[in-house]
Amino acid sequence: MGDEGLSPGAAARRLGVAVTTLRTWHQRYGLGPSRHEPGHHRRYTVEDLVRLEVMQRLTAQGVAPAEAAAWARRTPEPAPVPVAAPVAVPVAAPGSSRSGGGQTIALGPHADPAARGLGRSAMRLDVPSMRSVLEAAIAGRGVVPAWEQVIMPVLIGVGERYEATRRFIEVEHLLSRTVTEVLGAVPRPSGTPRILLSAADEEQHTLPLEALDAALAEKGVPARMLGARMPVRALEDAVARTGPAVVVLWSQLRGTGDVGQLQHLMRLPHPPLVVAAAGPGWPMDALPVGVTPLGSLTDAVNLAAIAGTVDV
Repeated sequence: MGDEGLSPGAAARRLGVAVTTLRTWHQRYGLGPSRHEPGHHRRYTVEDLVRLEVMQRLTAQGVAPAEAAAWARRTPEPAPVPVAAPVAVPVAAPGSSRSGGGQTIALGPHADPAARGLGRSAMRLDVPSMRSVLEAAIAGRGVVPAWEQVIMPVLIGVGERYEATRRFIEVEHLLSRTVTEVLGAVPRPSGTPRILLSAADEEQHTLPLEALDAALAEKGVPARMLGARMPVRALEDAVARTGPAVVVLWSQLRGTGDVGQLQHLMRLPHPPLVVAAAGPGWPMDALPVGVTPLGSLTDAVNLAAIAGTVDV
């Protein structure tokens, strides 16, 4: 990119997002182009693109857009990680008291002590320790605070570590597996589920949906979780057989956020009371009329818990 910067269209192509998405991030969160010359449109600089890449990466991890934008605005120039003055969590090699081989997770300067502990355990591949931290966080804080304050920072940190080194995929897989097991251990209430949770067709990322399922269970609201890669026909069949009041469809990657899936649900002979689109994969400015966008786990829990008690 030259010194003149990029136009909004060129920046959008560089990032692989719609121009309307950049406009929304500019208007709502202040992540706009900073270079301005009299008589010309504003242009995106290298530093602007770094912040936009942070925004894109964090929302893809399931972070609420407003929170992701706050991280992005704090990104120092031209650092490509969404933290200011990162705190490196040292990881001791098994049987050693010394940190080893640069195996660290960068967390923010105000990282929660439990997140630091989870990060250390994850890098050691210490499943019992990870489970202990996660179970204590959920028992002491609740599912949503544990997800936002402990789990998400470490998942983001591990993802950043992978992007920087192309290593530690085993850490991410084992951490994700352990999070799934601990969320799945939250006691489920009895009763007929009126809420259906599903990933979009070909979407394999389900941890945020699993957190929503556990958070609803914690509130005493039963839900039915279909899981990953749900074809449209199978989802329609499930809706027809179970008659849910609420369907939450999760898309993490842009390639899986085809709004046609939502349109199919809205056109069913007996559609759900609420069809909600959750996750950064959906083009929020192009959702079908009547579809409810969900911007955070808290929003999803509140909407599903309320709407799930309404008869249809």
